Amino acid sequence: MASTLTAAKLVTRDTVVDRPLITVDNDGRIASISTREAAQAASVTHDFGDSTLTAGLLDIHMHGGAGHDVMEGTTGALDTVSRFLASHGVAEYLATTVTASLDSTFHALEGIANYIERTPVQDGAKPIGIHIEGPFVSHAKKGMHPAQFIVEPTPDLLNKFWEASRGTIRLMTIAPEVPGALDTIRRATELGIRSSIGHSNAVKAEALKGIEAGATTATHTFNAMRPYDHREPGILGLVLDREDLFADIICDGIHVAPEGIRLFLKAKGSHRAILITDALEAAGMPNGQYKLGGTTVHVKDGTCTTNEGILAGSVITLDRAVDKLREFTGADLPTAVRLASTNPSAMLGLPDTLAPGQPASFNVYNAAGQRTQTILRGKLLN
Repeated sequence: MASTLTAAKLVTRDTVVDRPLITVDNDGRIASISTREAAQAASVTHDFGDSTLTAGLLDIHMHGGAGHDVMEGTTGALDTVSRFLASHGVAEYLATTVTASLDSTFHALEGIANYIERTPVQDGAKPIGIHIEGPFVSHAKKGMHPAQFIVEPTPDLLNKFWEASRGTIRLMTIAPEVPGALDTIRRATELGIRSSIGHSNAVKAEALKGIEAGATTATHTFNAMRPYDHREPGILGLVLDREDLFADIICDGIHVAPEGIRLFLKAKGSHRAILITDALEAAGMPNGQYKLGGTTVHVKDGTCTTNEGILAGSVITLDRAVDKLREFTGADLPTAVRLASTNPSAMLGLPDTLAPGQPASFNVYNAAGQRTQTILRGKLLN
């Protein structure tokens, strides 16, 4: 049945609404957003008092959680991942693949596409597309990506990935300096895929060509990128300097020091910065040995490394990344939440999350700025 929600504040993409009144229809979608003053006669189903409502979170770069990797591509695995994400305030996500054999990649793309086309599990986040992180990465900045499965990008191979995913790829990480990258970025743009420059050793001129070809964002800033040099700023210098580029970052205090997080936010500003997790199947699990694609990853006290000691993804959750950003930078709650919700949505070119007709997914933050509850497609989860 239809319901109404109210709280002290509502954080939208551009402003903060005092004393909001949100009507949710029978299908769990937003019917209207107004204020209690503008609709004084309306009854309220859920009054969250002095709390703040925000959009549900959107993780555009996550590989798994709760013991499962999205590369498994099965309903059971993805149901588990989706429920885990929702328990941490994530309403939607991009299931993110990793460099693997082409057969494994096609299998994963087809399995994830099948899952995307299903009715979402009732208490789980919804995958709204796929992020392919690899195999179009640089050998020089491959990180944990297996060298034997890295391939040069071509529009033809991207077309095959697109067909296997049945048109659900929304984001592609690519190193702009490798042969074939520029034509592949152009083809991605034609398909409506956002291209993100990352796992790259590009110098400034090479990174510029990637941007000119259509790249609009950058993957886990600072990590797997050519270091900044004052005479050759390279990819990192462009990412931090360009006001027209989005960029994302892993805010766990392990991948990037707090000083780097502060520099990133100052450079990108509150509308172009994005929080991601790069979370593995080990997220939500105890210390131990896990997998990212086919690579063994050892997890101890929040740090994930390969057998060779290379940093490999994270175990942070997106709600915790919001908290960490506030801790490291002093950002207010509206700014921090936008980096994990409306900013990634805007980067993907999606409609405003908090608009009539959109799923009624919200997080509830108490007066102390702590997430206390999640509303997923009109249903109160906790």
